[in-house]
Amino acid sequence: MIKLSSMFLVLLPLAALLIAGCGGGEERQSNPEVALKTELGDIRIEVFSDRAPVTASNFMRYVDQARFRGAVFYRTVTMDNQPGKDVKIEVIQGGLGEDLEGLGLPPIEHETTGKTGVHHLDGTVSMARAAPGTASSEIFICIGDQPELDFGGKRNPDGQGFAAFGKVVDGMDVVRKIQAMPAEGQALSPPVAITGVERVSD
Repeated sequence: MIKLSSMFLVLLPLAALLIAGCGGGEERQSNPEVALKTELGDIRIEVFSDRAPVTASNFMRYVDQARFRGAVFYRTVTMDNQPGKDVKIEVIQGGLGEDLEGLGLPPIEHETTGKTGVHHLDGTVSMARAAPGTASSEIFICIGDQPELDFGGKRNPDGQGFAAFGKVVDGMDVVRKIQAMPAEGQALSPPVAITGVERVSD
C-alpha cells in the first residue's frame, strides 16, 4: 500500500497537467503577419487580431483584398519638424492618402488603447485619423515609445488617442531609414513607394 500511495502521489500532478492541456478546447490562434514591401526594404508586421479585433480586421481587409495598390509612405514626423507643438512625437505615416480611387473602405469604430491595452511603443503600428471614428486606410509606425498617442494622451486634444493594432517584428531599420528621407516640412519628398503588401502567415 505504501508503494502504491507513493506512485499515486507522483502520477497525480502529471495527470493534472494532461487534463489541463486537453481541457482548454481549441489552441490559441496565432496572429497574422504581413510583409509591407517598400523601395527601401521590407517591414514585417504582426497584426493583433486577438487584442484589437475591429482595427486589425479592417487592416487585413485592405491587405487580403489588395486595396493598398499605389500606397506610399508620405509623412515623416521628427523632433525637428513640429513647430508649435508642445507634445512632440516621432512616426512615419502612409497609406492611400486622398487618392483612394475606389480602394477605400468605410471608416471604422475608434478602438482605443484603453479598450485594447495595445500601447504606442517603439515599432507599434496604429491608425491615423481626424475625429474619432474616421480611420480607414492610413497607418503610422512609432519610432520610440509614444505614450501621448495612447488614450488620455495629449497629442490629440480630444484625449481619445489612436487605435494601435500591431507591431513591427522585423524591419525597424527600414522604418528609421524612411523617417530620415528628405522632406519638405513633414511631407516626404518624394514619397516612399509601398511596392507590395501581403499576408505571410496566418
